[in-house]
Amino acid sequence: MATGGGHGAATGAIAPEDFEALRAFLDESCGIVLGPHKGYLVRSRLGPLLGELGYRGFGELVRDLRAGARRGLRERVIEAMTTNETSWFRDRYPYALLEHELLPAFGRARVPRIRIWSAACSTGQEPYSISITAHELAQREPGLLPPLEIVGTDISPAVLEVARRGVYDEHAVRRGLSPERLRRHFRRVAEGWEVLPHVRAPVRFRPLNLLESYALLGRFHVIFCRNVLIYFDPERRRGILERMVRLLEPGGALILGSSEALPAELQPRLRVLRAHGGVCYRLPP
Repeated sequence: MATGGGHGAATGAIAPEDFEALRAFLDESCGIVLGPHKGYLVRSRLGPLLGELGYRGFGELVRDLRAGARRGLRERVIEAMTTNETSWFRDRYPYALLEHELLPAFGRARVPRIRIWSAACSTGQEPYSISITAHELAQREPGLLPPLEIVGTDISPAVLEVARRGVYDEHAVRRGLSPERLRRHFRRVAEGWEVLPHVRAPVRFRPLNLLESYALLGRFHVIFCRNVLIYFDPERRRGILERMVRLLEPGGALILGSSEALPAELQPRLRVLRAHGGVCYRLPP
């Protein structure tokens, strides 16, 4: 049943029933909540996918999503709607908190291993920025830090493949990397710039839908969950953060996006650390 037909693709329009079907699909499959006036976002994100996959309109895309008739289609739609531009050392202050407050505290506490989770890590800039921060601190203060393990997760297998390769073009490395850091932590390759082994070594990637179980992840000393909660409704945001807080080690820290805040229900359980121009939330030791 092709609602929307070829006319939608030709004009860039999306029929109301197709938009509602896509809203419902995204809500059910990955928790993304699209407002009723976000048709422009669907058109801009999924329009190129229509042409790439040979669809004449959004109605044909909706038909195949409902029927499960095309392998990998669900994943492609979710990827197109969730992938955002990212950058190295985004907002700066999370990495200053990590370098000057959190990592030294865990090092002085003699924990055997520091575990950090980068949730919704996209193409890997955040976990690799964390790794660079820790490496530079360890170089300045030998013996301070124990081994580090950084887990990057994302719902999209495609962006995780980019992250695992660790190769970035000129445009990507210009977004937040200083020339000195580019020289120290990357090498020139044919496709652009590749992260060096000392940056890659502590980082591993795995697929994860934030609405699903975190049971296999283990516990963490620091959790980065930045600029992804905006996709979810308040109830799902609370659920995600509640489960993340349960994964924190004593003294562990949760770092959110610069415009995101901890729900009131969780605030009594965590202490606010304000430093270096930003905020993080810490579990008592």
